[in-house]
Parts: sequence; structure tokens; C-alpha cells
Amino acid sequence: MFSNIFIKIVTFRNIVLTQWTKKKFFLYDILLNMKRISIAILLLICLGILLKLCIRKDVPFCMPERIEQHSLQTINYPPNEKNVTINGIDYLQSQAPVGKFGGEIILSTIGEGPKTFNPCNTKDATSSTMAGLMYDGLVTTNPRSGEVEPLLAKSFDINGNDYTIHLRHGVKWSDGKPITADDVMYTYNEIVFKGLGNPSTMDAMVVDGKLPKLEKLDNYTVKFTTHKPFAPFLRQLSYPIVPKHYFKPYSDQGESVFNAFLSSNTKPQVTSGAFILKEYVAAQRVVFVRNPNYYKINLKNQKLPYLDKLVYLIVGDTNNEILKFEAKEIDVLGLRGSNVARYKIKEPSSDYVIYNLGADTGTLFITINLNGRKDKDGKPYVNPVKHSWFANRDFRAAIDWAIDRKNMVQNIAFGVAEPLFTAESLNSIYLNKYIKGHPCDINVAKKSLEKAGFVNKNGILYDSKGNRVEFDLYTNAGNLEREALGVMVKQDLEDLGMKVNFKPLEFNSLVNKLTNTHDWDMAIMGLTGSPLEPHDGKNVWTSKGSLHMFNQRAQDYTIDDRFDWEKELDEIFREGALKLSFAERKPLYDKYQTIIYNQKPIIYLYSPIRITAIRKKFKNIFPTSLSGLIYNLDEIYVD
Repeated sequence: MFSNIFIKIVTFRNIVLTQWTKKKFFLYDILLNMKRISIAILLLICLGILLKLCIRKDVPFCMPERIEQHSLQTINYPPNEKNVTINGIDYLQSQAPVGKFGGEIILSTIGEGPKTFNPCNTKDATSSTMAGLMYDGLVTTNPRSGEVEPLLAKSFDINGNDYTIHLRHGVKWSDGKPITADDVMYTYNEIVFKGLGNPSTMDAMVVDGKLPKLEKLDNYTVKFTTHKPFAPFLRQLSYPIVPKHYFKPYSDQGESVFNAFLSSNTKPQVTSGAFILKEYVAAQRVVFVRNPNYYKINLKNQKLPYLDKLVYLIVGDTNNEILKFEAKEIDVLGLRGSNVARYKIKEPSSDYVIYNLGADTGTLFITINLNGRKDKDGKPYVNPVKHSWFANRDFRAAIDWAIDRKNMVQNIAFGVAEPLFTAESLNSIYLNKYIKGHPCDINVAKKSLEKAGFVNKNGILYDSKGNRVEFDLYTNAGNLEREALGVMVKQDLEDLGMKVNFKPLEFNSLVNKLTNTHDWDMAIMGLTGSPLEPHDGKNVWTSKGSLHMFNQRAQDYTIDDRFDWEKELDEIFREGALKLSFAERKPLYDKYQTIIYNQKPIIYLYSPIRITAIRKKFKNIFPTSLSGLIYNLDEIYVD
């Protein structure tokens, strides 16, 4: 278009020049105007180029399905790990190509850093990830097939309700002492079954009010017995085994002492995982080094891991994370929104490679506090006026209908996500595909509020008693995606006349509100999940669950004040655990998703597509949609 205009201008200029002697002064005016036009055109061209560079949505967008150069289907995965016995020691041998020893990988974490290094007391993703580097469980999940495989266990046998676990001989803790059945007995009998630390695993193992029985058969063999057939049980044995000689002096002193043990100010001295904590500088970094006593070996029978050092930089927020990746200060970056296109365009000439890992295995949502109980001083956790709103299903439905998920996907996720309406993630094998969701409809939301007795006067919403509808909305500060969602939710709900006070909080402070003090109204949060086993969410959905955040009860609470639909959820998760086949379990877990969709104690937003960049210098990268990109840190090396 611009070239055609320019040709016309030049042609017009030539015609004028031929009349120069006849229309000198007239021509002067024309040329002056033409100069102005030319300058304006050049300015428009420059402005167009500038806009192309600045407005990210004008960059040729790479939808997730177009990131095919490094598709997971083209990855040459190694065979499964094997048991190898050398000089009486039962090693687990990696089948990945032999790599080079040495070097480091630098990762990042958002927020304030880990809250604890005690693997039995982790309640946030950062603490869980870092504890998982240092402590292994009896079993693990195959990163590709999802099947349960031995880890600290050399093998296991299942006979009816009996699960016999055979431990590896000769495997040692990082202090050189052997890992034996006594450590397993201690971990389960004195920590898990007593609910010390995070009681989620105890919650998941209870069936009809009973926990499994555990018996020591010899120094390297134990047997678990469930009182009924229990489909999810084997997968629960991924719980980290801890050293009895190191942990018992603290657990013997009671829950408060044990929960404080290995706080973020204390360095664990005895571990079993691939890495050992070397240094933690609050709000700056966490440094791990390789465990010389680790029980995994490579194809040359050399002890893994290859990396000498693993560093987590505490970056504060996602903007800092991006800046540090671009400055080559970190080696891995999860890409969200507009950054996907920008990084994909640069990839061919860069030092990183991008992988599309598919839909996130976790969920992103708004949770609403339905807790009508009081604290020990008799103060309601939630203002009774607000609680009357939150407990009203039509009020919650109005919020659900007012939220513009399509707008969120387009303007926050830049299309790299899909709207989510279900409690199971989009890649779950138990996803209820009959729940289709709905578009944003402000009129349906208003009718739902009218049905609940709310009145809108001059754009301000009041309840039937004349109270203005105003409440707080929290999320974790530093997570810019969730902060942006908070701003958008605030705008959507203010269209209904609600006043929303959006308050990002430091993550650990927010977790404390949700799980301990219970003094909150609504929150934008996310939960990790398993696409293979919905029973892992039992602690969220059952009424006594330790993460039943929308209506949290103390473990010793005895009054039955459950909503009817909470009673249904309790029964579904009890029955679902006792069914052994997928065909029997799927209708039950479809039903629980339908209940959550209808009752809306949690309102789901969208499911991001996981797209991750990693430096090309790292080898033995075998990403999967189930386990992500760097689940095999013990096999990764620097080339």
C-alpha cells in the first residue's frame, strides 16, 4: 500500500515539475504540502513498524500445536531403569546414554523460597520440590506410562490386600548408615499414621476409618495390609522415607517440635535422594550438591547424578525470572502468554530449545470460604454477613457466570490455555467430558443474584438486608499471571456492583490464612494434581481433608455440619477407593466433578499449556506430558 502511494506521489511530482515556469508560486505551495504528506507517510510507516514490535499480539503468534520441532513424539526415550546388584548392593541403573560428570544447572522459584526442608511437613510446591530432591519414596511413577515402579524398593508383590515391599540391600543414607525396614516402619507408624507434619497422606490412606497395618518381615522386607481392596494404595507409597536415627528424637517430642524440625533455617544432615542441601540464603538462593551415596548408577556402573551442583534462584516474580533467563542467569524457563511467540521466533538462533508439554496437570481457580465456624476465642472465621452470601449457591453461580474466561485466555494467557470448568485437569484420564462449561453471561449472573435476594441500586450491589456486597480477594504476590487474573476478576465482579478488594500476599502468608487462621474471603490459587489418580485429591474434597480449604475443619472437630453435597463427596471418595477397575471408578469421579461444577465452592478458570525453554547444553532431556521437562535431574548432564 505504501509503495503505491509513493509511486503516485512521485508521478504527481513529475507532472508538477513540467509546469514549473508557469506556476512557480502555486508549485511551491504544492511541494510544501507534498513534503508534509511525505513526512506524514514516513511517520506512519515508522509507527507501524514500532507497533509491530511493541504490541505483542501483532507478533506472528505460535499456537501450542505449531511448536512441533521438538514434539514429544520425536523424543528417543531410553528403556526403563533396571535393578543391578554389584558387590551385594542393589543399585537402580539408568538406561539413558552415559553423560559427563560435573557442571551445574540453575533453576528458579517464585516468591519467598521454601518454608521447610522437612519432607513430611511440606504444604507448598516449592518446599515439596526441594524436599523431593533429598528424600525418595518406596515407589515412583513411570514418567511416560504412569505405572507405579520401585524406587527405594527393589521390588514389590501384591497378593489380595497384602503389599510386600522388598528394599534394596546395601543402600545408604548420606551419612553412610544403611536404609532398612526400620526406617520404613518408623516413617509410616510414627509419622504418617499419626498425622505428623502434613496429614494428607494419612487422609488418603484411611478407608472406612481404618489405616493399613504394617509389619516388618526382616531387615529389608515389610508388608502393608489394607482391611479392604484399595485401588490407590500402591501409589501412596511414594511418600518419602526418612531416617529413623535422625528424625525420631524430634518426633518423640510431639507435633509442634516435629513441625519446626528442618525449618528453612536448618540444613538437613541425613538424606537419601540425589542431592544434598549445601546452602540456603533467604530470599536469594538454595544450593544443592550431589549425594555421593546415591543408589542410582549409569550404564558404566558409575554413581549418579552427573551434576555437581543444582541451584535454585529465588526470583521474586515472573518478570524477574524472564530477565534472569535472558541474562543467562538461569537455565530453564516456563513460558506463558505472549512470551511463547517471542521466544519461539528467537529459538533457531538461540542457545535454548522449546518443548510443548501439553495441558498443565494442575488447576487454576477461585476458591470461596464457606467456613461458618468460629476460632478458639469465639470469633467467626468469616464475617457472618459475608458468610451468608458465600454460602448461597446462587451467589456463587453469579460469580461463575460473570467471569470471562475467554477474555482471560486471550489477554492473560495470550491463547496458550483453554477454559477450565472441571475439578480434574484437562489431561486427566478421569476428566468428565460431559461438563462443557458456558460462556460469560452477565445477564444470567444478574438473574442469579436477583434469585438470591440481592438488589442493584445505581450500580452498587446490596443484599436483602441492605448490606453492600464487599469482600477481599487474595492471591500470591509475585505470580504475575495470578495477579493479572485478580485484576480481571475484580473488574468482572464489579460489573455486577460488587466491591472487590484485591490483595496479593506473600505465598507463605497466604497458605497460612487458607490452612491455619481461615480468615479470608476468596482467593485465586492453584493446585498440582495427578492425571492418573483422582484419589490424590481426597484431602481437598473430603470434609475432614487437610486441604478442604473452602470449608476447613480441624482434625478433632466432631460436629457434623457438612453440606449435603459434602456428604456426597465423602461417600464418593470412600467408594471410589474401594473399586478396582477404571470402568467402576470413572462414573464415581465423573459425579464428584459434576457436584463441584454445580455447587461451585471452587470456580475453575483456565488450564495453561506448559511450554518450557531449556539451554541446549543440557543432555538426557526426555520431556513427557505427565512428568514435565526435568524430572530426571539425576540423569541430566552438561555437554
